Amino acid sequence: MRLLKIAYKNLKRKKIRSLLTIGGVSVAVAVLVSLLGFNSGYQLALNNDVDKMGYQVLVTAKGCPYEAATLMLKGGGGMRYMEENVYNRIVQDERIDQITPQLMTTVYNAGKEGGGGFTMYMGILDSYLVLKPWSKFESGSWFSSEDADEVIIGYEAAELEQREVGDMIFIPGKEQILKVVGIFERTGTQDDGVIFMPLKSTQRIFELPNQITGIGIKLKKLSDLMQFEEDLYDEASIQVISMAQVKGTIMGLISSAQILVTSVAIIAIFVAIVGVINTILMSVFERTQEIGVMKAIGASNLDIFQLIWYETIFICLIGGVLGSVMAVLAGNLVEYFVKALLPYAPAGKLIYIDAKLILSTQIGAVVLGLISGVYPAFRAANMRPIEAIRSGE
Repeated sequence: MRLLKIAYKNLKRKKIRSLLTIGGVSVAVAVLVSLLGFNSGYQLALNNDVDKMGYQVLVTAKGCPYEAATLMLKGGGGMRYMEENVYNRIVQDERIDQITPQLMTTVYNAGKEGGGGFTMYMGILDSYLVLKPWSKFESGSWFSSEDADEVIIGYEAAELEQREVGDMIFIPGKEQILKVVGIFERTGTQDDGVIFMPLKSTQRIFELPNQITGIGIKLKKLSDLMQFEEDLYDEASIQVISMAQVKGTIMGLISSAQILVTSVAIIAIFVAIVGVINTILMSVFERTQEIGVMKAIGASNLDIFQLIWYETIFICLIGGVLGSVMAVLAGNLVEYFVKALLPYAPAGKLIYIDAKLILSTQIGAVVLGLISGVYPAFRAANMRPIEAIRSGE
């Protein structure tokens, strides 16, 4: 306990140098915590997004599989269309448990003073709710008919448009007015920002007769998935995307970025270690005479070694705590930039920092201190008392 107090007081002697060193450790730890938190959070969010699609296989028109998958997950325009007859043929397969077609399209809404944005419309059948049983109505109900001029609005779209059940919606460029008959509860997925319409109404209003953009399929047995995909390859105009493949493809792309960020984190940690070693060595050299006097009055090599080691651990431990706090506080800001830069960012928290991660980081910070303090402590412990006292004169 006495050595701990002395070590703490020694660090206070050179406050600015100690604070700068602690700051370097804090930044390195914050980068590491954010990286590990992103790795965990992104996988959880991606799994949640894919699982909430409600199906295992996605059938789309020929094109880029990654682009098609991300558009279906995240939403957007530019989808390729395929004939509805494809759905009519696939639906006959006895291995299918549930199946639903959908037609996705977007319309640009010009705002005031040059502002505006795209609104997504999706044509669906009642089988959509069977595959997504968590889609509950906050208010209202289902469409009155398969060709009704009606819409059901996602939670966030309803808030943005400030619409309630019974209100009317105008589709720019289509000269079409539709009635709001329902509003979905929040699901935490891209569906919250979508305006849903009956499939036939969507095809009629957007002049896409017998066209769809995707078919979601859930099989009775997951073991039939591979053979089911093989059988669909005979359809020349379509491509089959497994949701497991989507997760694997996106995570593969993210892994490339993670390697780069991990390299930056390793460099930051290495720089932090060098900074800690430099600070402690400078402290040892400045206190050479003091260390000599301590050894002359009875301090053992082990006492000196522990004293210097404690100083190093103090720096790394305090830096680790501050770094973890920085990562937690800056998590929302980091998440904002990640979502802005990534081509596909799933809904939900992307930076997931839990108690286990913080505890592991603190243990890592202590280990960092133990490693960084070995050489300075060994150097101080092996000083000869007389030479140390004379060199300090």
